[in-house]
Amino acid sequence: MNMPNRLLAVAVLAALLTACDQGANIDPMKQVGPEPELPKAQNFLLPPMQVPEGVAWKAGETPKVPAGLKIEKVADGLLHPRQLYVLPNNDILVAEANAPEKPTTRPKQLIMGLVQKASGKGGPGGNRITLLRNAGGTWQKHTFIENLHSPFGMQLIGNTLWVANADSLVKFPYQQGETTLSAPGETVTELPGGPINHHWTKSLLASPDGSKLYVGVGSNSNITENGIGAEYRRAAVLEVDAATGASRIYASGLRNPTGLQWEPESGALWAIVNERDEIGSDLVPDYMTSVKEKGFYGWPYSYFGQHVDERVKPPRPDLVSQAIKPDYALSSHVAPLGLLFYTGDNMPQYRGGAFISEHGSWNRKPLNGYQVVWVKFANGKPVGQPQPVVTGFLTDDQKQVRGLPVGLAMDKQGGVLIADDAGNAIWRISAR
Repeated sequence: MNMPNRLLAVAVLAALLTACDQGANIDPMKQVGPEPELPKAQNFLLPPMQVPEGVAWKAGETPKVPAGLKIEKVADGLLHPRQLYVLPNNDILVAEANAPEKPTTRPKQLIMGLVQKASGKGGPGGNRITLLRNAGGTWQKHTFIENLHSPFGMQLIGNTLWVANADSLVKFPYQQGETTLSAPGETVTELPGGPINHHWTKSLLASPDGSKLYVGVGSNSNITENGIGAEYRRAAVLEVDAATGASRIYASGLRNPTGLQWEPESGALWAIVNERDEIGSDLVPDYMTSVKEKGFYGWPYSYFGQHVDERVKPPRPDLVSQAIKPDYALSSHVAPLGLLFYTGDNMPQYRGGAFISEHGSWNRKPLNGYQVVWVKFANGKPVGQPQPVVTGFLTDDQKQVRGLPVGLAMDKQGGVLIADDAGNAIWRISAR
C-alpha cells in the first residue's frame, strides 16, 4: 500500500475507533513514580490507536534541547538505527535493524501494523552494524558487520564483540581501530526467536567482570494470545555464561525489557520495560525497575505488582502473590527503548541520573512519549518526576513526527548519543 492510501486508511480507522475509546482521562504526570494512578481496565473490539504522520527532518532541522545544551547531527542516511555502543577508542557502533518477517496471527495485528508503520516505525532495517569515526571533526561511516539478523544489543568484552541478533547471541574477534570485521561470527547460544518473534529486540549487557551477559527477551504476544507455550524463556532477563554459552532465567515476568544497565551507585541491574496493551489509553504504565535475581514481575498474570489482568486464562493467583512491584512508572504507552545512567562530566546537572528514550505511543489518545527524558536518582533509587531533555520529534499539534528516539550511549567526552530510527540519524547532545 502506497503512503497516501496508507494514511487514508489510518485516518478512516482512527475515525472508527473514536467511538470505541474516548481517550486518556489521567494526566500522564499522575502515572509516574512509585505510586502511579491506575484506573479500571477497559475492553475493546479494537484498542485505541493513534499515530502521527511520519515526515522527514527538513534541512537544518533538529530536535530541541534546553538552554545550556546543544544538539548536533552525527550521521544520517542510516537504515533504521536502533542501538548504539561506544568503543574504547570512541568509535561508535550503530545496530541498524527492524523486525524480521513474521506471520500475522490475529486480524488486529494487520490493523495495528498499518497504524504503526504510518509514523515511520516500519522503515527497512540494514541488518548490519555501522561504525562511525570522528576524523578531525568529520564523521566517517564504515560498514562494520553485514548479514546479521535484526541485531540490537552490543557489548565488548576484552577483544570479543558480542551481538544479540533476534534469535541468537554471536561473538566476533575485534582489534581496536578496525573499521570492518572480516572474521565470521560464532554463534554462542540461541535466543528465543521462531516464526512469530513478537518482541524481537534483544537488549544486551555484560557483567562488570565480563564473565556473564544479560539478555532482555520480550514476550511473544501481548498477553499470551499465542499460547503460553510460545512464551518459553521469554518476558525475561536471561543470564549467559560468556565462557560456555550456558544460560538460565535470571528474572521473569518482564513483558519486554528493552534496555539493561548497571546503576552506578548501588551496582544493581536495572531495566526499562514496555508493558501490555489493549485495556485503555491509561493502562498500563511502562516502567523502569531494579531487577532482582529470581524475581517475578507479573506478566502476564498481573501488572504493576499484583493488579490482576482478567484477560489471562487460566489465572495464576500463586504467581500473582509473588509479583514484585516495579520501582518507577513512566506513564502509559510511552514505549521506553533506551536507558543510560549518565556518569560523565560534560553535563554535570545530569550526573548519576537516568536518560530514557521514549519511542512514543500508538495506542493512546492523546499521544504520549516521543522524547528523551531524565530521571534523578538518589541513594540508588529514582526520585521526582521525569524532566524532558530532547523534544521536538513530535510537532506541537501531534499531527506529524520527524524522528523516534531509541538507543542511547555516552561518548568519551561525556556527550549523549541518540539513535533516531525513523529519522535514520544519530544525534549528539552536550553542554553548549
